Amino acid sequence: MTNKKLILGAISGDIIGSVFEWHNVKSLDFDLFCPNSRFTDDSVLTLATMHALINNVDYAQAYQEFGRKFPNVGYGHSFCIWLSSDKPKPYKSWGNGSAMRVSPIGWFYNSLEDTLLGAKKSAEVTHNHPEGIKGAQATAAAIFLARTGKSKDDIKNFIINKFGYNLNRKIDNIRPGYEFDVSCQGSVPEAIIAFLESTDFENAIRLAVSIGGDSDTIACITGGIAEAFYQNVPDKIADIVLYNLPGELIKIIEEFSNRINS
Repeated sequence: MTNKKLILGAISGDIIGSVFEWHNVKSLDFDLFCPNSRFTDDSVLTLATMHALINNVDYAQAYQEFGRKFPNVGYGHSFCIWLSSDKPKPYKSWGNGSAMRVSPIGWFYNSLEDTLLGAKKSAEVTHNHPEGIKGAQATAAAIFLARTGKSKDDIKNFIINKFGYNLNRKIDNIRPGYEFDVSCQGSVPEAIIAFLESTDFENAIRLAVSIGGDSDTIACITGGIAEAFYQNVPDKIADIVLYNLPGELIKIIEEFSNRINS
């Protein structure tokens, strides 16, 4: 299987953005990778979503399994408590964790309705606040619409009308005053705008990182949408992303991608 057929967009954004989360760059001019680039909780839980979908596993079970297997990758405090629970319950989160892990759902289903329902189910095991669910649904819907041939205007208008996000802004205007914000409502619209302004996959990731704030998660969300729209992750990015992942995680990507491409 060539890199172009592997679904790597969200994970690529996460790894590229990982070094900028606490050291924002606020520019499009930066090295995509450095020795400290690594996969974080965004990638681990994205892979857990892939696992849940192809193996018909409950989302809560998958997130606990993967979260416990990869414990030191930057989970939020509330998720860590949930992760250690024997009987995990949702905790009304509106954080962007629901959106960072949802991208496989945008690829998996054959209808927008099923995509929205799947995104809701994946979110509400932890993020059952309306904004947490909305962020996951908006991200998954954008991916579904992008991969099924809709234009950027179609995607933008659907997200505005369905979810009420303000997408009529420009990255150049957002960037100067943007601060760290882990809420769905304060990061998912910005991630979508980065995609809408982009000219190709790499440019989308650069725009997302340049916003600042929670850079790995914003780039993860943008990367998932951009890959679906542009239909690939460039080999020069995919090769390094795969180099940064353990073989067991690459196997999940291959299995999921085979399922989608079959």
